[in-house]
Amino acid sequence: MNFTTVVPISKSKYPIDYQSKIVSFGSCFAENMASKFDYYKFQNLCNPFGILFHPIAIENIISRAINLELFEEKELFFYNERWHNFDLHSDLSNPDKADLLNEINHLLVTTNKKIKEASHIIITYGTSWVYRNKETNKVVANCHKVPQNNFEKELLSVSDMDKSIQNTINLIEKENPNCNLIFTISPVRHLKDGFQENQRSKANLIVALHSTFDIRNSTKRYFPSYEIMMDELRDYRFYGEDLLHPNQVAIDYIWERFVESSVSNAAISTMNEVEAIQRDLSHRSFNPSSESYQKFQTQLEDKINKIKSKFPFMNF
Repeated sequence: MNFTTVVPISKSKYPIDYQSKIVSFGSCFAENMASKFDYYKFQNLCNPFGILFHPIAIENIISRAINLELFEEKELFFYNERWHNFDLHSDLSNPDKADLLNEINHLLVTTNKKIKEASHIIITYGTSWVYRNKETNKVVANCHKVPQNNFEKELLSVSDMDKSIQNTINLIEKENPNCNLIFTISPVRHLKDGFQENQRSKANLIVALHSTFDIRNSTKRYFPSYEIMMDELRDYRFYGEDLLHPNQVAIDYIWERFVESSVSNAAISTMNEVEAIQRDLSHRSFNPSSESYQKFQTQLEDKINKIKSKFPFMNF
């Protein structure tokens, strides 16, 4: 007897392995997945400009990075004793204007290089709801707690997002034609927008993504994070205390589905080795000076040296 419906996911023709160079952009769920890549010691960069929720914000930052369109002083504004930019997450805000400019322009150069080198770029969209700055008439990535009367809230249409997603694909493919693109939709519930509004938002994202490209396309894949949460994990016990974000059990399960469909079998074997090392590193002895613990430490060092001989980029 089955108690859940399993979302079918085909195996990628171009799976991720330990030679892959991964760049991720998107919502907080993108960071959940990136933390897994970090734990298993893949070559991974996630959200260099902070969490980004909607297609236009992600398109804007990828466009700036690819075109090396450096930030200028006139694009910054001072609020609550810090300098900000509406295209960036508040994590990058800074009380010193010069320091902020140096930091974000250095990130642009670094991200440009990472996109050029990437074998896989993963983009996670979270919402279709956006805020438009009344003064500039531009959609922002982050309001930085500026009073809401400075913005108009609107729901992006399917055609608006279709255009934005296609622009993003064109930018990346022109810069790095061999890169594999993986798109997904965050399962996080944006209930501050409203219950029906959240569903409309996710529905628009799904339609826009599936109308932009054929999901059977070998170099552009859709990974069904949202559908797994809604269909396989249809229970509040898979949410955190806020009942909005997937809890660790759900994140671990979605990661398992991602690995089985998007990671090579050889890499999965290496992941098991890495996980064994990570478990050993977290071990705490009651008697660190004992002979058995010293032997354990020597064996652990041998394991690390062995795997680093094959993958020198790994750091434990």
